[in-house]
Amino acid sequence: MELDLAGMHQLAAQQGINAEELDEALAEALRLAYMKTAHPAKHVRVELDERAGSFTVWARDEIPGKPTEDNPYPAPTLGEEYDDTPRDFGRLAAATARQVISQIFRKAEDDRVFGAFSGQKGKLINGIIQQDAKDNTNIHVAVGDVEAILPRREQVPGERYRHGERIRVYVVNVARGLRGPEIVVSRSHPELVRRLFEREVPELVSGAVSIMSIAREAGARTKIAVRANTEGVNPKGALIGPGGSRVRAVMENLGQEKIDIVDWSSDPAKFVAAALSPATATQVQVVSEKNQTAVAFIHDAQLSLAIGKEGQNARLAAKLTGWKIGIESAEEHAKKVAAAQAQNAQPASVDLNNNASAAE
Repeated sequence: MELDLAGMHQLAAQQGINAEELDEALAEALRLAYMKTAHPAKHVRVELDERAGSFTVWARDEIPGKPTEDNPYPAPTLGEEYDDTPRDFGRLAAATARQVISQIFRKAEDDRVFGAFSGQKGKLINGIIQQDAKDNTNIHVAVGDVEAILPRREQVPGERYRHGERIRVYVVNVARGLRGPEIVVSRSHPELVRRLFEREVPELVSGAVSIMSIAREAGARTKIAVRANTEGVNPKGALIGPGGSRVRAVMENLGQEKIDIVDWSSDPAKFVAAALSPATATQVQVVSEKNQTAVAFIHDAQLSLAIGKEGQNARLAAKLTGWKIGIESAEEHAKKVAAAQAQNAQPASVDLNNNASAAE
């Protein structure tokens, strides 16, 4: 049966596909196609001949064994091979070949895409927004000739995604899906902020400054804790940049989102106090290091600033530090301390009448 194997091998070579891999897949597909014809033999193999540009279906029949006293149910043996290629097999064989080639080429393309993006996980990439009328939930982002998915859960509340606009996204995951490689990207992930700063701050790339933790409520506010690894380097100043140029460049990628940059500290009290910025804590009392709970005392005039709108500032401070933070009035706390000190300072009272009676 004729089959243009030479042409198939040439196409495979252009796609970087091994000829042996193609032959194995094609032979197996032709065998399965043969098994669907009328009255197929049970034991068959398909032989491909590139020079002749043909293939042959070789079949073998089972020959029943002769029962003996020792072996009343002998296993059958296989007879000699014979050509059992169906005469009307050409159209089916051609369709099978096209299907196999299509599958192999698609797999090769999927492997290429997966290989190219498997190393991009956790990185920042640029893409172009592609709206899909059939998919109202997800945003499709074209990255070269590949489309990544920006799911609703990874989108920023209130952020608009317009068709054709360029966008920077964080690669959350690269996996093999039923329909090929699945590349999931994010605009709301906290690590997106880290990667944006790494593009603007050389000190982060060199290791002179480290971002120790990030707490983010995408579209509203982000808090970043930084420390210096080199003497003489101001970590907050490095991220802010001359005239605020570096932090401003990052914020341009995040829309209206505000960014607070605070100093990280190994001292929990100092770290909690810094995390509540822009409010100033007069004192932070560590309640339990084991349970990581602390109380911050704030002047009445700054209580609302420390808590933030709908508790946002306090919530982000807790995420940033990993501590449960209680916020109390510094003035009320001072009154309680003063009252307790006054009570402890009072002299013990003496009942003179009872003492006199006892003496008599």
